[in-house]
Amino acid sequence: MSWFTRKERGIQTPTEMKREAPDGLWYQCPSCKHVMHTREHKVNAYTCVKCNYHEKIGSEAYFSVLFDNAEYTELDANMLSGDPLSFEDTKKYPDRIRDTVKKTGLKDAVRTAYGKMDELDIVVSCMDFNFIGGSMGSVVGEKIARGIDHALQNKMPFLMISRSGGARMMEAGYSLMQMAKTSAKLALLSEARIPYISLLTDPTTGGVTASYAMLGDFNIAEPGALIGFAGPRVIRETIGKDLPKGFQSAEFVLEHGFLDFIVDRKDLKDKLASLLRMLQ
Repeated sequence: MSWFTRKERGIQTPTEMKREAPDGLWYQCPSCKHVMHTREHKVNAYTCVKCNYHEKIGSEAYFSVLFDNAEYTELDANMLSGDPLSFEDTKKYPDRIRDTVKKTGLKDAVRTAYGKMDELDIVVSCMDFNFIGGSMGSVVGEKIARGIDHALQNKMPFLMISRSGGARMMEAGYSLMQMAKTSAKLALLSEARIPYISLLTDPTTGGVTASYAMLGDFNIAEPGALIGFAGPRVIRETIGKDLPKGFQSAEFVLEHGFLDFIVDRKDLKDKLASLLRMLQ
């Protein structure tokens, strides 16, 4: 069986004949290290087929998962942050915004859109952590507020998908004002008896948790999401004692009554649609 045995050593394939897999063809789960095709990962709602790890995704991916045929109309797509405080740290705030817009293709840390979800009308605001840590600035508050206004005017349920490191320090007090602003708008939604569902994803912290993220008629979360206000070190130094392991996980928060349920992203669309139909 000479055809099975390599007789010559040092056989080389010319460079022009080599075939390489294009970048982005495969996805490796950061949790269990399982490798899968990116198409398989996307079809599985960006979760690992082996360990069910929920990859951190942005607004575009959530919109494709939730809206029928990934068709939606975006609201206030070109709204940009100003520089009310002339803030400067390692770089000027307008320069940081400009660089982040160029790097991410996003205008700010939230996008709002409306469309059909399982043939039901819905307005969705979704945060993007890639834009300055999903920080809550004046544009974030304004776009969420306008999304709620659209839900009020058209009698549509409102879904808020939170992923944030908290308030945006470059806007200081202007950022904190968004907590009251969005909360007041949500009160109007409640008075109109229009459903508001808050989905908390990994991570949801700071002023976002202290305002609109925890004000839903239903507060739900993805498995393993980090949910809290301050970090463990700050809490430990404040109360002077160690905290239980995993005390800021979605599972711990659910166990202690701050969530209604945890939903797998693969089931998210069906669960939301079923919930909204029950409320009709």
